[in-house]
Amino acid sequence: MMLSIKRVPTVVSNYQKEEAEDGARQGGGCGRNCFRSCCLPGSKLPLYAFKKLNKFDDEKESIDLKNKEPPIEFLNSLLLGEWEDRVQRGLFRYDVTACETKVIPGNYGFIAQLNEGRHLKKRPTEFRVDKVLQPFDGNKFNFTKVGQEEVLFQFEQSEDNEVQFFPNAPIDTEHCPSVVAINVSPIEYGHVLLIPRILECLPQRIDRDSLLLALYLAVETANPYFRLGYNSLGAFATINHLHFQAYYLAVPFPVEKAPTDNISTTRNGVKISKILNYPVRGLVFEGGDSLEDLSNVISDSCICLQENNIPYNVLIADSGKRVFLFPQCYAEKQALGEVSAELLDTQVNPAVWEISGHMVLKRKEDYEEASEGNAWKLLAEVSLSEERFEEVRALVFEAINCTITEDENIADSLLDKPEAATTPEEVDTVSQGSHPAMVPV
Repeated sequence: MMLSIKRVPTVVSNYQKEEAEDGARQGGGCGRNCFRSCCLPGSKLPLYAFKKLNKFDDEKESIDLKNKEPPIEFLNSLLLGEWEDRVQRGLFRYDVTACETKVIPGNYGFIAQLNEGRHLKKRPTEFRVDKVLQPFDGNKFNFTKVGQEEVLFQFEQSEDNEVQFFPNAPIDTEHCPSVVAINVSPIEYGHVLLIPRILECLPQRIDRDSLLLALYLAVETANPYFRLGYNSLGAFATINHLHFQAYYLAVPFPVEKAPTDNISTTRNGVKISKILNYPVRGLVFEGGDSLEDLSNVISDSCICLQENNIPYNVLIADSGKRVFLFPQCYAEKQALGEVSAELLDTQVNPAVWEISGHMVLKRKEDYEEASEGNAWKLLAEVSLSEERFEEVRALVFEAINCTITEDENIADSLLDKPEAATTPEEVDTVSQGSHPAMVPV
């Protein structure tokens, strides 16, 4: 049985039309300055070339969110300057700075935003949610169909291992550039898409190169308020063309403040911890002898989840120094009819930003009634049960050749509360009813 859900797809490009309309235009030049062979010859875009980091000592110093203002780094200025230029050109569907936002009172500091513009004038579309890996389909919307005016710059590793910027660099179609583009339906200021090797038309699946590229964008931006996120298919990605999202938020995400328990350290120094006292169970990766060591452990963990058909979300925080990995089951439960009508009526799709604690709400009544308990109740439905989480964690640790290094009984006791609990204080609101169908036994 195929599992699917209906949801309103997010419009990330002004050229994202219905598939029938898009197909009718194919054949010959499209005349809209897109990222395909009909329009690319002779095209130029800014190019930021980053230096490969061999050791973490080479990296920029981390910034304390509470005590210091982030420095003005070149890439940070470039991204915001180009993004603001697109605002002035009127390329966004709405003014995200006009969206109401508040920090919800409580221990966790969940952030609520009222964003009524993200889903207007779009009909629900059916999405398959029981298959994390699906082949790329060029007939559907993909990022080669965006207008070049929506692309801010190319982002590549420097050929001579020095940071360089070229304000008007040719687009090398044989090299398949990676690019940073605007999301025309932004959640926050500076909302962009990182599209690795855009012309290769890769499906939405993480590999070692793409995850490392995303970490480099976080490191080079050097702003702790800038985070990157990734949603797999089955975990609320709606475009099957490899991409990460990123934006600025000038407060900590609640998950960044959650306590953790170190459960293992790899041979190359990557520390793996389990998130505690948070509604969604997950793992945190940090450290390592080099950025590439950290990236390889995380990407291999993601590849394991993909190959075992387990939907997941990734948050890259602390300028690339800390990465959160969340296996999840909300869409599967939704497809099986096991999510309450009350939660479904909110039309909130718990992807990486919501899981991390930034609740993007579409209805004013939900925004006005936003509470820590309501946020916790939604996120509890996202999480795997403790039993399923441990099965998934074991799969991941086997894939990365890692073992548990300390007794988890004390840590687990922090989460083992009565199953009927429904408030943040009763920590086991984390779902006990997730389904094993997408995880091999």
